[in-house]
Amino acid sequence: MIENPPPPAPLDHQPPALRDLAERARGYAEAASSANTRKAYAADWKHFAGWCRREGLDALTPDPQVVGLYITACASGAKSLGGRKNAVSTIERRLSALVWAFTQRGLSLDRRDRHVATVLAGIRNNHAAPPRQKEAILPENLLAMLETCDRGTLRGLRDRTMLLIGFAGGLRRSEITGLDAGRNQTEDGRGWVEILPGGLLVTLRGKTGWREVEIGRGSSPATCPIAALEIWLKLARISQGPLFRRVTGQGKDIGPMRLNDREVARVVKRAAQAAGLRGDLPEKDRPALFSGHSLRAGLASSAEVDERHVQKQLGHASAEMTRRYQRRRDRFRVNLTKAAGL
Repeated sequence: MIENPPPPAPLDHQPPALRDLAERARGYAEAASSANTRKAYAADWKHFAGWCRREGLDALTPDPQVVGLYITACASGAKSLGGRKNAVSTIERRLSALVWAFTQRGLSLDRRDRHVATVLAGIRNNHAAPPRQKEAILPENLLAMLETCDRGTLRGLRDRTMLLIGFAGGLRRSEITGLDAGRNQTEDGRGWVEILPGGLLVTLRGKTGWREVEIGRGSSPATCPIAALEIWLKLARISQGPLFRRVTGQGKDIGPMRLNDREVARVVKRAAQAAGLRGDLPEKDRPALFSGHSLRAGLASSAEVDERHVQKQLGHASAEMTRRYQRRRDRFRVNLTKAAGL
């Protein structure tokens, strides 16, 4: 008679080698999504669990009917959620967060279930709106913004460098602050820089793997991203670790900590405000027009080169995505009406 094998021991009682593998597996699982994504998903789960608690529902069971009611409450601005209506994009992210959270618990939420899919389709039809694009920072705007950065302080030099590198590289704000001064220098870094005779080589770890971004030297030292970076590295005495760090002591002392990526948006907004961009609008309305994406949109809108080069620089998988960033371009350069003989 063949006896059934005993169940495996819990990981806590496994040999040290297996426990070490388990810790590594958890680390790899966390690396599957960015820290910002995990933070957003955690906030979305807390939002859902709080709503379930107030409504007397079970948050730990992946019930499509409950999820359908939840996204309805989000879209309609239910009192149990503070009366605030969520945008369609926010609701879709919250739904993705729930799928992810249940999966981490060994459970499954079927987004195709009619209680979820049909309700979401109705929300899209009734509440979807065209995307609100941020203003592109064009070269003339960037020059004005650079003048507002105090060259006499390390903070001003850092901000100038971030603006120039972010614009010329078409980098996302997390890519800017995730840079290290060299290869494999920190665990939380998302890439590194290498200064070459012809320019700056930026190596980045993205969602789909590694990619390289080439930033050429500018025509003037005053606006050259590489010249700004060299000055920043020299005066900040940075040779290893995070490239862009907190500056304290009235802009004179460099801390060891990496900047939060939200600081890029703050720098952009602050410099745009100081430069008087969109002065035709009330001052209180201007900050909302600019963000870290304004730098990427500015490069895409102003670089007069083949579109394929811009697409590669921004790391886009399709030309259509790149065109979403182009605020000024000849939309009717290809006229199919005339080409068809009309």
